[in-house]
Amino acid sequence: MEGLDASILMHPRVWEASGHVENFTDPMVDCKQCKSRFRLDVLLTELSKKARRKIIQDLAANAGELSASIPGFGAVTDALAAGVQKVQPDKTLDEIAAGGEPALRNFAKALAEGHEDEARDVLEAAAFIPPVIERLSAAGLLRCPNCGAEQSFTAPRTFNLMFKTFIGPVEDDSAVVFLRPETAQGIFVDFLSVLQGTRQKVPFGIAQVGKAFRNEINTKNFLFRTREFEQMEMEFFVRPGNDEEWYERWREERFAWFLSLGMNAERLPFAEHPQDKLAHYAKKAVDIEYHFPFGWGEIEGIHNRTDYDLRRHQEFSGKSMEYFDADTQDRYVPYVIETSAGASRSLMAFLADAYREEEVKDETRVVMGFHPRLAPYKAAILPLVNRDGMDDVAHRLFKDLQGELKVFYDESGSIGRRYRRQDEAGTPYCLTIDSQTLEDQTVTVRERDSMTQERIGMDNAARYLREKLRI
Repeated sequence: MEGLDASILMHPRVWEASGHVENFTDPMVDCKQCKSRFRLDVLLTELSKKARRKIIQDLAANAGELSASIPGFGAVTDALAAGVQKVQPDKTLDEIAAGGEPALRNFAKALAEGHEDEARDVLEAAAFIPPVIERLSAAGLLRCPNCGAEQSFTAPRTFNLMFKTFIGPVEDDSAVVFLRPETAQGIFVDFLSVLQGTRQKVPFGIAQVGKAFRNEINTKNFLFRTREFEQMEMEFFVRPGNDEEWYERWREERFAWFLSLGMNAERLPFAEHPQDKLAHYAKKAVDIEYHFPFGWGEIEGIHNRTDYDLRRHQEFSGKSMEYFDADTQDRYVPYVIETSAGASRSLMAFLADAYREEEVKDETRVVMGFHPRLAPYKAAILPLVNRDGMDDVAHRLFKDLQGELKVFYDESGSIGRRYRRQDEAGTPYCLTIDSQTLEDQTVTVRERDSMTQERIGMDNAARYLREKLRI
């Protein structure tokens, strides 16, 4: 595995080759009343169940007519048909439509209120077809979530999510550059340089952690959707034919990484991408999702990108991206297995997973139950009182441990209040220096999660913490 720190500002031809100029867009509408702007897929999927039910009923009732008059409406029809298979597998969409308004109403209610994934698929398919959105808006089926206005949306238009700027003093087309919306393309552009400079052999990977920028229409949910964020991406280059084996391996490796840092597996499912929903570059794809307080959200994606990216950059640059295998004496463009994690989103997931509240002796104890490797401080040094020489002993212990571990010193407030502060910070262990310490050189160790205490020799503190923390 090789590390890389690629450029943030990249030439527009890079993004033309990757497909971002053409495909990295979202459909959006503006409310004419309050001037709020919304991504259509988000607007539709965040409607009330009643509103979703009415839209699904309208689309199902008019599916035949709309399929004949609106190009691309087949995607909505397919999603509706998949919903029928969930709700009434013994019928077809046409048969439900033939049953009139009662049958359509029952179908729409069952889908919107009992099968959220299938209902979302219908609405997301509709979101990318402007004439459908115009129809729904004109019929009063879309209400602005901000001001409540009906029939107030502009016609849908595409919105590119890349930030554009200019190199040099003249702002013309020849000076345009984009801030990278992902770190992956820098890896593909530098593939040959890394290959030649490190003399790596396939299979091998290139990874980097760095900033990415997306001009999101609406930011929300704290760190989950922001315009500037940290990514952790790895592109692993493999021989064609071995790609599925490596895809499965990296899928399991990445899931195991989250578990190794204490993540709750029940809140961390895989979400497979169905074949008809795959990105244009992907042969296979799966998301690792986390159940945040606001709902499910993707924190990492694992993708089999085949040789799409390297071949596109080869086409646009005119430079061969082939790898020569000295063992087999043949040349090929490697396939790529990608792991793409949002570092910011992952941090948020670890914070949400660690947070808990417990009732202890008629009070609420807030605990950040971090895995020891993630805890900002591994231990806190607490003199019972700030006198009688206890503070001097505590300072000496703090300095001794500071060279090996990230430790915190706190002498302010009652010992109970200091314990609570360290619980909230996620510190696994507190070492308390008391009057007995002055007599026999032992300290009280309090464990965060169980709140149990034991005494150990002060000269054994570093070894004790290393063993407990497994550092």
